[in-house]
Amino acid sequence: MTLPAAAPAPTDLPAATDVWKPVLVRAPAALVFGAVTVFWAAPPVAGMGWSGGLYLLATGLVLVWTVKKTGLPHGGRAAKALAAAGALLAGAGAAVALLADSLVFAVIGALGLGLAGAAELLVGLAVRRRSVLARDWIASGVIGLGTAAALPFFIDLGPHALLGVAGGGAIISGVLWTLAGLTLRHDARGVSDEAVN
Repeated sequence: MTLPAAAPAPTDLPAATDVWKPVLVRAPAALVFGAVTVFWAAPPVAGMGWSGGLYLLATGLVLVWTVKKTGLPHGGRAAKALAAAGALLAGAGAAVALLADSLVFAVIGALGLGLAGAAELLVGLAVRRRSVLARDWIASGVIGLGTAAALPFFIDLGPHALLGVAGGGAIISGVLWTLAGLTLRHDARGVSDEAVN
């Protein structure tokens, strides 16, 4: 005699089967930006502003998109925090792109990355037993906070150094989000196969 599967605890967040989609969009955005920073030997200030700004803008927009797919309660504190962080990061990206300057890049970029990182870290800790993305948010939050903390120390070294710091964080987070997205996609296929059978 087989026992029926236990019902999920009421505090469990549903594992959205399509959450891998925004995760796998976020990953290449980070990796492409990271690759640009590695291979661009002498970026001008305008190039730093546009490349960094577009990266922050894209990451912020994807973070907002991700909130809708995560299974976080709509209108809950965690969902609002991530959406607000994504919006702030996107706004920081627009400012960095339009006001191309080393000081702006370091300060506004650091604020955007720091606030988004703090939000991801706090949300990850809050839902660590209930969301498939909790560990990834925690790791991404730490990377964002570390990058934000380092950026202001490189203002005087110019665009190449600032892009190098931001790009280093982007590469690490891009690898993280690639692994997370591929794992989530694999798990979603397993759930779909079980539903068919």
